[in-house]
Amino acid sequence: MPAPIDPAALRGALAELGSARMLPRTAYVDPAVLEWERANFFNRWMCVGHSADLAEPGARRAVDTGSGGVLVVRGADGRLRAFANTCRHRGHELLPCDASSSGDAIVCPYHAWTYRLDGTLRGAPGYRGVDGFDPAQFGLAPIRLLDWHGWIFIDPAGDSPDFDDYIGAIEPIVAPYAPEQLRVAARHDYVVAANWKIVIENYQECYHCSVIHPELCRVSPPTSGDNFEPDGAWLGGSMTLRDGVETMSLDGRSGGTVLEGLSERERRTVMYLVGFPNLLISLHPDYVMTHRLTPLAVDRTRIECIWAFPGEADPAYAVDFWDLTNRQDWAACESVQRGLRSPHAVPGPLAPAEDGVHQFVQRVARAYLR
Repeated sequence: MPAPIDPAALRGALAELGSARMLPRTAYVDPAVLEWERANFFNRWMCVGHSADLAEPGARRAVDTGSGGVLVVRGADGRLRAFANTCRHRGHELLPCDASSSGDAIVCPYHAWTYRLDGTLRGAPGYRGVDGFDPAQFGLAPIRLLDWHGWIFIDPAGDSPDFDDYIGAIEPIVAPYAPEQLRVAARHDYVVAANWKIVIENYQECYHCSVIHPELCRVSPPTSGDNFEPDGAWLGGSMTLRDGVETMSLDGRSGGTVLEGLSERERRTVMYLVGFPNLLISLHPDYVMTHRLTPLAVDRTRIECIWAFPGEADPAYAVDFWDLTNRQDWAACESVQRGLRSPHAVPGPLAPAEDGVHQFVQRVARAYLR
């Protein structure tokens, strides 16, 4: 079913760069559009966390996907599994959203139905010997899960394309950084008063950098790098470090070590990748940063930002830089959201430097029409 948006209002977003315009304001302010997105974007392959959060057998974490709760569990066999976060008895959450726990069994806090770590029902109080009750019929509802370089992806609807098709040609871009071998050393959570698409659109261009990011411009020219053609579910591009700059930090120096196995070009480049719909990956010569987005409302987005490093590097040099840069971006995104509340807001034109935004809005607009 198409999105609840007038198809004629999407023509500008579908035009070629040079005459293209942004998505209509209803895409950012109408709760009905967000509900459609939750059912159609956030119900396919999406990232729900990092495997480092569930390092030991028995570890589990409840995640809000925007379209229902998911329980991610590390089994006794070391394997990660995902289940709907709902007890098979009366539907109670097995773990509160965003909570973590551990143990050799999953126990519903309402009536103490108990499940093994593989999701099978181990015990239901009062049902022993009850005629016709078959525990095998009441295991937790499984959700397809894959661990890709340490990022946990799930397929809530169960009908997403093959994961290799989802990844496309991004694998050889990410693989040299071996992010699954890095240590998650810092984490920040933000709640931004803006639509999730505004956050991604901001990430997809540096047209704004010379205006609001003086610190970033000191370490990387805002007009450097380029965007690649979309592949699979991914968009992205690169920026180049200035001569004499080691990494993106407030003074341009690294407090860590360069990742092993990077080419000379990768040592001088920062790659920015968008895994549709909710994962932003920034590949740096000496660390990897990710932003994971969860839409809380049409005008509110939770963003989990993590930094991963080789060895025991003090993360402050990267975290301080990006916390400042993030907050500059969030202020701009929130101002865009406030501006779009006006009924007089109409889709503006996309500048030549906003080709990455053009790629994103075209992907969204095409999906709206399906």
